[in-house]
Amino acid sequence: MPSSTVGVLLVNLGTPDAPQAPEVRRYLREFLSDPRVLDISAIGRWLLLNLIILPRRPARSAEAYRKIWGPDGSPLLSHSRALCEQVRAALPDLQVELAMRYGNPSIRAGLTALRDRGCDRIVVFPLYPQYAASSTGSTVEAVYREAAGLWNTPYLSVVPPFYDDPGFINAFAEVGAPVLAELRPDHVLYSFHGLPERHMHKSDVSGQHCLRRDDCCAQIVAANRHCYRAQCHATAAALTARLGLDPASTSLSFQSRLGRAVWIRPYTDIVLPELARRGVKRVAVFCPAFVADCLETLEEIGIRAEADFKAAGGEALRLVPSLNAHPAWVRSAAALIRETAPHGRRMLPVAGPGLA
Repeated sequence: MPSSTVGVLLVNLGTPDAPQAPEVRRYLREFLSDPRVLDISAIGRWLLLNLIILPRRPARSAEAYRKIWGPDGSPLLSHSRALCEQVRAALPDLQVELAMRYGNPSIRAGLTALRDRGCDRIVVFPLYPQYAASSTGSTVEAVYREAAGLWNTPYLSVVPPFYDDPGFINAFAEVGAPVLAELRPDHVLYSFHGLPERHMHKSDVSGQHCLRRDDCCAQIVAANRHCYRAQCHATAAALTARLGLDPASTSLSFQSRLGRAVWIRPYTDIVLPELARRGVKRVAVFCPAFVADCLETLEEIGIRAEADFKAAGGEALRLVPSLNAHPAWVRSAAALIRETAPHGRRMLPVAGPGLA
């Protein structure tokens, strides 16, 4: 039997096609129509989206996007494309494509491109370090749905969450170490994207663990193995150890909350001014929920959070760049793909300078 070509589909969350209100509105409509993102009743979701969010938010978000939009367009898309190119070079015997869960390039386009290159076996790589039903879960569901629409369905393997993968942790440490050496911060903050607390309860297979006590995220156990918050704590602890930081000079928070629901705490926009008022003058902020710089890192932290920190008495806030296409992250991503890929005759070791 002839061996089939193995394909790889890198999937990030997505971005508008342009930093203008119509394009942002189209993107937000697709994103927030996902029942895994706005996990409320269909009627409630429609009302919230069409009567409250879409009439107001696109213009504000477009203004924020314009502050970070580069010559190559959206930073998230340009960094993801660069990563795709580098992973393709590191895995020359595989066919590698990029897709976005929402927006362009679409998952359907990515799967079609791999099919047209003869890929019957596909490694799906959701580029979210920590598992959340609204990111990893939604992406896996969408890929399965699109693959099921093909007459000849491909055989899929999925890279699992890599929140404590040594290669991922080492890559973020390599990116962050020069920033820490230059800034010499009084405090290091790990700011992760937030989620409603109800998502943690829904991920708790026991129904008795997540957010039921103060130390529920102290370690990963059976009950919280799918808990986003617990995996964020594991990432922060691993980075603190890898960087040799004093845990007492670090903390963890969650950003980007939306609406009136209670989201997982503490909140980044409250923590940073509080640090300044306590006398912290220099703070470095890691955002380890993102592998590519985007609106949430560059604008929310790099612009707004810095201004808020200084207004409260701080002197310097430095955003640690995301992994983007850093060589250490390319090596780590290629290794995660190699570990997940089916081992057929056409599967070769990771290649390229320094990638063996």
